[in-house]
Amino acid sequence: MINSVQCSVGGMELRRLKNEFGNEIVLGGGGVNTQAMLPFGTPDEVYREVKERCEIFGQDGGFVFQVIHNIVDNVPMENMLATK
Repeated sequence: MINSVQCSVGGMELRRLKNEFGNEIVLGGGGVNTQAMLPFGTPDEVYREVKERCEIFGQDGGFVFQVIHNIVDNVPMENMLATK
């Protein structure tokens, strides 16, 4: 298992990780970027990021949804609710 997938780091592109390793290991994390998107995106942007990542990583299984880092205190409640 790769835990935690941090898509903002070089070499951790969503589709490449899933295509290259998705049949061999479980990808954990990467559900939403808690340092950039969650505190600073709009609820629609947060929802779209979560949806895209679930669709890519969840294809054919092998994905454990979780956030990249701890959730910081400046995250609007609307953005938290957009992750469900």
